[in-house]
Amino acid sequence: MASMPIDDRTEWLETDGRGGFASGTTAGVRTRRYHALLLPATTPPTGRMVLVNGVDAFVDTPGGTFALSTQRYLPDVLHPDGASHIASFAAEPWPTWEFSLPDGTRVTQELFLERQSGACWIAWNVTSANGEVSLRVRPFLSGRDYHSMHHENAAFRFDAESCGAAVTLRPYDGVPAVTFASNGTYQHDAQWYRNFLYMAERERGLDDSEDLASPGLFAWRLSAESPPAVLTIRHDPTQAFANTRDLVGAFGAARATERSRRDALGTPLDRAADAYLVQRGSGKTLVAGYPWFTDWGRDTFIALRGLCLATGRLAEARNILIEWAGAVSEGMLPNRFSDRGEQPEFNSVDASLWYVVAVGELLAIASEDATRRDHLTPGQREVLVSAVQSIVSGYAAGTRYGIRMDTDGLLAAGVHGQQLTWMDARVGEREITPRIGKPVEIQALWYNAVAVAATVDERWHEVLPRIRAAFSERFWNESTGTLADVVDVDHVRDTRDDTMRPNQILSVGGLPLSLIYGARARRIVDAVERELLTPTGLRSLTPRDPAYAGQYTGNSQVRDAIYHQGTVWPWLLGPFVDGWVRTRGNTKTARRQAREQFLGPLTDHLGTAGLGHISEIADADAPFTPRGCPFQAWSLGEYLRLDRLVLRVEPNRARRRTSDKATSVPGARTVELA
Repeated sequence: MASMPIDDRTEWLETDGRGGFASGTTAGVRTRRYHALLLPATTPPTGRMVLVNGVDAFVDTPGGTFALSTQRYLPDVLHPDGASHIASFAAEPWPTWEFSLPDGTRVTQELFLERQSGACWIAWNVTSANGEVSLRVRPFLSGRDYHSMHHENAAFRFDAESCGAAVTLRPYDGVPAVTFASNGTYQHDAQWYRNFLYMAERERGLDDSEDLASPGLFAWRLSAESPPAVLTIRHDPTQAFANTRDLVGAFGAARATERSRRDALGTPLDRAADAYLVQRGSGKTLVAGYPWFTDWGRDTFIALRGLCLATGRLAEARNILIEWAGAVSEGMLPNRFSDRGEQPEFNSVDASLWYVVAVGELLAIASEDATRRDHLTPGQREVLVSAVQSIVSGYAAGTRYGIRMDTDGLLAAGVHGQQLTWMDARVGEREITPRIGKPVEIQALWYNAVAVAATVDERWHEVLPRIRAAFSERFWNESTGTLADVVDVDHVRDTRDDTMRPNQILSVGGLPLSLIYGARARRIVDAVERELLTPTGLRSLTPRDPAYAGQYTGNSQVRDAIYHQGTVWPWLLGPFVDGWVRTRGNTKTARRQAREQFLGPLTDHLGTAGLGHISEIADADAPFTPRGCPFQAWSLGEYLRLDRLVLRVEPNRARRRTSDKATSVPGARTVELA
């Protein structure tokens, strides 16, 4: 098996297609409250609950007793020592550990989630042994919201209901039942295990310890010739297994089906992309990241372009965009649906614009490739076009939070107390990065959204040259060769914030249409490369700024305050590389150079934090330690968009400069030479 890093900072992820997941570290030490074996989404993709946190596992051999697991307890004690017996770990096709024990016994442990049922399957196989061995596994349960912690209490119900090869527990009222099934034996032995310590939570300044309930032990007698020890864990609705033979057969079938499904997806990157595509109601959506995000509008539409459109998953892109089309309200799409069913949050100016960009690209693909038209029926096209028109018209006329098209054609937005752009941050009532007025990337998104609307309604044609002329006049800073981050700050005419941030890159790359081209575009790209580029993405603030923070550490308030004050964002590498290639003529040589120079270091990241995935953020100073969410949809999405589209070495269709009337296909990339 291909060996991967074995430590408690390298994490694996398994997902079930409904927003539920299992996750942990390659060392087997749980470091987050979110690390669990059974963590379903009870109202997909929200309502996530931690049901089974983990297990302790021991092997008894003629040479002694050896652990296959490790827990960390307060104050900082590792016990038992199973991590020291790990010989190798592989993430493909699913998490698999090989243990080499001191007496020569070798055991493999594999774990996967079944897509159809969300069941967690774990199997232990003895590959080498000097005689018969015994395996003992003790599960740890909670039954809590996945953001919370669990502590010893008298309400937890340890009662176990046995039926055939299965044992069911119902820990609390209102919490799904948990069913274990095994081809071994079960011995009831109720215990509380106290003071598990999660170091990642401690580093984030959060509560970091909890108590877990263990109802009993599963045991098997194994040899190198025996079938594997199999344990499956499920939540409601459960599946009954009349006997161990049925269970072993079901394991073999689930394993073969899941292997076939994953193989059909293609490469490991395609399988990683699949993790974010989940159910919402009867439709589809994209999870913004694991382990703590659900579906967020802005993240969904940015990520969709790489995870779906660039990988050819057009049916999924269509279904997601149609599902969200029904959520348009007053020209806006929500940026977030609540975990607990409260009203959606319409606190974003850019989510709706990213939606229009994604729809435009999907419509362009459907119109250009006749073989793909079955992905979009006339009725579905009408739903998407109607959503686009509602958004662009609503923004132009004016909607929530001061969002409106101004007389110069640019888009104004913002009121105090709301964070409407992706870079806004606030700690309590203190706004850290207020961007009220006309933020630079919002104008690039607005221009592209109006261009999409113009392909179905000619009245928008006359707006496009107004936007472009006003943008060039009002944002350009000749002395620095860069763009202002915000103009008309706080809606005060002719004021500007020239803070050096990466948002300006979207005016030259990352979107179908550029707002700046030629020599100015090259100067912008060069300035961003010089001041903001790191191996894992773009800094959110120049190191020259007094507010710059090189490390994203500290408690939640400290981290919130520096979230956009230097912290690196890998997803921004997509727009940067796109702009870098465009301003060099989009030649084959430029694409090859960019792949080696920029995509190579990010490729290395796939094996360092969330295996096979790319993190949400990283420190702004070397060594650029990955931080935040280890499995982030838009980070991976932009990597895939670069890999599959922007940096393809084979010739693409001819690309031409788009006129101000936006008569060309809205999804076509523009490259404008100096």
